[in-house]
Amino acid sequence: MGNKKQKAAATPAIKQLEDAGVTFTIHEYEHSNDDTEGYGLEAARKLGYDERQVFKTLMADAGDERVIGVVPVNGHMSLKELAHTVGVKKADMADPKVAMRESGYVVGGISPLGQKTRHRTVLDSSAMDFDVILVSGGKRGLSLGVNPHDLVRVLDAVVAPIGTTNKSY
Repeated sequence: MGNKKQKAAATPAIKQLEDAGVTFTIHEYEHSNDDTEGYGLEAARKLGYDERQVFKTLMADAGDERVIGVVPVNGHMSLKELAHTVGVKKADMADPKVAMRESGYVVGGISPLGQKTRHRTVLDSSAMDFDVILVSGGKRGLSLGVNPHDLVRVLDAVVAPIGTTNKSY
């Protein structure tokens, strides 16, 4: 059901959306290792999207589980709000090696979709301001455009105000 399938190889993220019957778009760009602005900001700039509409996927240790936070690339994730949302006292960023192992993706290409180990997911409430948001498609240089309501349904995600510009993550 995905559209615009020009040259993107199917990733687990694309497969999860297709299996769920969700309409989505594929956006590819040439990732540059020299880019110093960050993967998400690079994607927004190269694809011509508002930074508030492009979302990054972060993994946190929250109590005895890992939780996925999906926030706009122009901000940061509030670990305090994430912990509050999932009902634990404290959350910390997960080790990148753990995030890569459990997601099955490389840093800079971690998608909230199609992860090897399924985790509770919290989507920043600002996503609901858009008809379409971009999330990583599972590799650097690949983004997927999806309706945030579809993303919430497919991931069984919680929507909460976890995005901030105060703490750098």
